[in-house]
Amino acid sequence: MEGPSSRLNVVEAGPRKLATRQGSGGDSGSGGDSDPDAAGDIKTHFRVCRFMMETGVKLAMRSVPVATACVLYHRFFQQVSLQAYEPYLVAMSCLYLAGKIEEQHIRTRDIINVSHRYFNSGRAPLECDKDFWELRDSVVQCELLILRQLNFYVCFEHPHKYLLHYLTSVGSMVNRHAWSRTPVAETSWALLRDCYHGVMCIRHTPQHIAIATLYLALNSYGVELPVGEKEWWKVLCEDVTRSELDAVIADLLHLYDMEAKCV
Repeated sequence: MEGPSSRLNVVEAGPRKLATRQGSGGDSGSGGDSDPDAAGDIKTHFRVCRFMMETGVKLAMRSVPVATACVLYHRFFQQVSLQAYEPYLVAMSCLYLAGKIEEQHIRTRDIINVSHRYFNSGRAPLECDKDFWELRDSVVQCELLILRQLNFYVCFEHPHKYLLHYLTSVGSMVNRHAWSRTPVAETSWALLRDCYHGVMCIRHTPQHIAIATLYLALNSYGVELPVGEKEWWKVLCEDVTRSELDAVIADLLHLYDMEAKCV
């Protein structure tokens, strides 16, 4: 796998102190979408989110704190330009802040060491020298910047609780032996996790994302549910429409296409 180390050796970046690449805080509200290099920005965001997820696993973070870190990252870059701030430094600060928000505090030293190993496989851990403390200060300063950019609104509703409810409801509709032999639940959770690689996790409502991932998982394994007056997904989520369901699935499939391009 081509790591992002080709673009940035984050732990050797030293005292960036979140200095902007272009001076100020960038083009507020653009998030890079209107930039001619928007496709390149999307790939960068995909790689950075993959870094956050892999780092979160190595830090033994739960799924919701990692999801919160990804939402923080995407919302931050909705407000500022990607060219203005170092995305991997922002990602490290998002992991640190998400741990506080979701009450799973992660030490900055652990985040820095795991990030160092991610970019520099096989190298020794960082020494607690001047460069380490400058990088730690940069992570903390970036955390404050993220809070200010988001106006301290950092409590998000995730699809996880809805997906758990939907899985329980759907599981009661089918034969339990057939349900146990088909990895619908595992696939649904995997699809949900993948949604956080892109801005679709903040573009769509949590309920719609949850029902769409379950819908896609069921269709992937050919699991059919009993037919009633309403579609099963309409029973579970009354405000979702077919077009909204298709939109979520289309965004998710686009992310998988992006993954193939980022290998």
